[in-house]
Amino acid sequence: MTQAHRTLSPADLLLAWYDRHHRDLPWRVSPPMAARGQTPDPYRIWLSEVMLQQTTVQAVKAYFALFTARWPTVTDLAKADNEDVMKSWAGLGYYARARNLKKCAEAVAFEHGGVFPDTEEGLKALPGIGDYTAAAIAAIAFNRRSAVLDGNVERVISRLHAIETPLPAAKPEMRALVAAMTPMDRPGDFAQAMMDLGATICTPRRPACALCPFNADCRVLGRADPESYPRKAAKKEKPVRLGAAFVAEDETGAIFLRKRGESGLLGGMTEVPGSAWTARIDGETSPAAAPFAADWQASGTVTHVFTHFELRLTVYRSKVTGSAVPGDGWWQPKATLDGEALPTVMKKAIKQAIPDAFQPARKA
Repeated sequence: MTQAHRTLSPADLLLAWYDRHHRDLPWRVSPPMAARGQTPDPYRIWLSEVMLQQTTVQAVKAYFALFTARWPTVTDLAKADNEDVMKSWAGLGYYARARNLKKCAEAVAFEHGGVFPDTEEGLKALPGIGDYTAAAIAAIAFNRRSAVLDGNVERVISRLHAIETPLPAAKPEMRALVAAMTPMDRPGDFAQAMMDLGATICTPRRPACALCPFNADCRVLGRADPESYPRKAAKKEKPVRLGAAFVAEDETGAIFLRKRGESGLLGGMTEVPGSAWTARIDGETSPAAAPFAADWQASGTVTHVFTHFELRLTVYRSKVTGSAVPGDGWWQPKATLDGEALPTVMKKAIKQAIPDAFQPARKA
């Protein structure tokens, strides 16, 4: 180790690494962009942080591009139709985020004049913004000295300090250590650098320790078990819930859909009719739960894993002659199914019954 290296703080070492090795992300103002005078857009930072919760960067990029092209400002999003927002979010999961996204946009646009609050406290007062998101926006968008702790940062800090306390109990200790490390200068870049380090170097499996700017100070470097950090409490086995899904097709090939209630799991999303399963109770799995009388044929089962439970749906299919059926749904042509606010579990059910439902129509 050189004398110059010894005199640099861990934050300085990390920022020097970040200046050379930062990821280029569509919502990020990189160090070269900042040097040219570009500043972060709080709307884009907020939107990306909400989308990135429980989701990968790669999965978010296309959704982020779609949202920012369609609604370039927070006021544009606030004025958008709720159904359009839910349709554009479909497939990204955790749909309460989409409902809160719209509510937050409305609060910023109509109660704050289109300007995001620039403190953690002000941000946490907005719908759908918790401790982590508030800290991330405050640091990245407004350069506030906030302790940002996401999954990547938890991994870095737990290895750097060999924290033995399992998650989630270790979070307060981790947050205090990150707060102590966060510099007064460039706290937003520091937060993003910690995230990048966890995503590209201090990875869950086979971390590239030789390339890490913290390797001189890391307490687990050279040990046999760095991959075992962060320590995690034993997971409880997820309960399995049962239900049924009914995929009806009319003589034109259209699929019968309906909208779920606004509250609860998958609230406000589009679905094929099904039995009344929830995260806590099973639904009926037989044709007795069908939304209307038809020749329902069993078409197998699909499985979908939610955060707190696993759902197994028995899928039924029917061909319906005449589109006049009871209920508050509608017939959706196959060609436009992808434009509906169908969550992944409903797409699975439709594809189980009609394998080519989402395939583009062949040209004559």
